[in-house]
Amino acid sequence: MTETTTTQTAQEKHTALYAEHEALGASFTDFGGWQMPLKYGSELAEHRAVREAAGLFDLSHMGEVWATGPGAAAFLDYALVGKLSAIAVGKAKYSLICAEDGGIIDDLIVYRVAEEDFLVVPNAGNAATVAGELASRLEAFTAADDGSAAGAVALRDASAETSLVAVQGPNAEAILLSVAGAEDHDDIRTLKYYAGIEATIAGVPVFLARTGYTGEDGFELFVGNELAVQLWKALEEAGKAHGLVPCGLASRDSLRLEAGMPLYGNELSRSRSPFAGGLGGVVALKSKEGDFVGRAALEAKKAEGEGTTSGQRLVGLKGLGRRAARSHYAITKDGVQVGEVTSGQPSPTLGYPVALAYVDVEHSAVGTKLDADLRGKAEPFEVVELPFYKRQK
Repeated sequence: MTETTTTQTAQEKHTALYAEHEALGASFTDFGGWQMPLKYGSELAEHRAVREAAGLFDLSHMGEVWATGPGAAAFLDYALVGKLSAIAVGKAKYSLICAEDGGIIDDLIVYRVAEEDFLVVPNAGNAATVAGELASRLEAFTAADDGSAAGAVALRDASAETSLVAVQGPNAEAILLSVAGAEDHDDIRTLKYYAGIEATIAGVPVFLARTGYTGEDGFELFVGNELAVQLWKALEEAGKAHGLVPCGLASRDSLRLEAGMPLYGNELSRSRSPFAGGLGGVVALKSKEGDFVGRAALEAKKAEGEGTTSGQRLVGLKGLGRRAARSHYAITKDGVQVGEVTSGQPSPTLGYPVALAYVDVEHSAVGTKLDADLRGKAEPFEVVELPFYKRQK
């Protein structure tokens, strides 16, 4: 990766692809301080394109932090709640960075690019916070190791110099193959979900991961800013024969909601623990020896039954009527509030309203009938299993 070409001002930040979005007629919105495309035309059409063909996304507002060196795996085991040392080279793992009290600072993906090289990808609005937290935790990790880990781990925040482009949808693989180097075809075809490889796409060197946030098959491509426009244009042109369209954050949000994927700031926050958010399985309390940040608090929360027998739990809600419940709407049972919606809208794919909400655990069983308070009117919903939508493989 080379030095950044991303344009930044005190008021807003632009990705290296901003001019491409302008030329495509995008409507922009602020997201974590970045001016990002909300939609290019119809957000419904963009949503359907991803479900039926393919969509092209600019995700360059996301962060990229490299942890490298012989102690990198052990350090990430200490800094994050998962057992990152267990990741095989070329694979990825979803994880969380939590505070000492167990609250979620961010959810992120960690790729093991080489034996001693890890790429940590936090959310856009939390990228600087996560980079700072990792730096602080590296100091504590080194000190706790009596200095023997000094120099064994290097952190580098590459967020400002890295672009991230995603191709999502059932035709994503075909599009990538049409512009990939012949030597990469077999590797792309056999690449598993949550795995990544170095590849050449349209003559551009990228780190190519089979990951995404839409519930469909797809790829995310990490590339230096200076080559982002070349890569975007090549994918856009190659995708025309496969029904690909550029997609903005509006369709990305409706797609991830149908797939039951949590969004930081909605479902996940500093005030919620992994157990309440249904992410207890991400916390390696049994499989990981030694201390990690937040371990004592998380052990206590698990012992208290948070998210299972006490407190609240994140659930999926299917609307039984036509009206959608939106974020912060109250969820009630027999007129008494028992929860709150974190995300909700009509599902373009399923044809009925869906929502994610935190509700008291005693009202969280699948099949429970609840109401959403839609400006004083009770609208019926039912607790259902997540995800709402699951692609056919």
